[in-house]
Amino acid sequence: MFTGLVSDVGVVERIAPRQGGARVTLRPTALPVDELALGESIACSGACLTVVERGGGLVSFDAVPETLSRTTLGGWRPGTKVNLERALALGDRLGGHLVSGHVDAVGEVLRRVPEGQGARLTISLPPAIAPLVAEKGSVAVDGVSLTVARVTRTELDVALIPETLARTTLGAVAAGAKVNLEADVVARHVARLREFEDLSGAQLARWGYGSTGGAA
Repeated sequence: MFTGLVSDVGVVERIAPRQGGARVTLRPTALPVDELALGESIACSGACLTVVERGGGLVSFDAVPETLSRTTLGGWRPGTKVNLERALALGDRLGGHLVSGHVDAVGEVLRRVPEGQGARLTISLPPAIAPLVAEKGSVAVDGVSLTVARVTRTELDVALIPETLARTTLGAVAAGAKVNLEADVVARHVARLREFEDLSGAQLARWGYGSTGGAA
């Protein structure tokens, strides 16, 4: 799990095709590469990837075809900048919101307008994720935890403060850019529950929600 608070921005060094997928090698700016463990999870612009090699200031991940097709990773090239966050450790402050690193959809930046010292982005909202996004709720955009400022059936707005603009790749994003979107994990599970017609108290209790009896 992650918090959506980006700790570093890396740059794609190279991408090597690998059995339908790819091995992606990044050069972090400040992330302590030598401290990373093989098998460790890193959120790369919102996609959870596993460290398979590290050293010499570089860190590599294997991306399977599913990841390349369902996230922006398929469009990465040498020089692409990537938001980086190490996995949340127990006891860390949860300054953003719980982010799984499992991208729900890819949206497109429709508009970017200045707003005070920050900026407001309008992003397309694919049908697959639209029911999971609510005004004043949380959404991860390229791995950055943001509050939804406005939402319709087809688009959402997020407001970016100067700190976000300076410390993440969203500082340079413009209309036409593709971004990874992940809805709040709680919204995803609530939506799944609503797919079942029989939501009686007894059924919910069997799933561990609430209780069918009084106090013991």
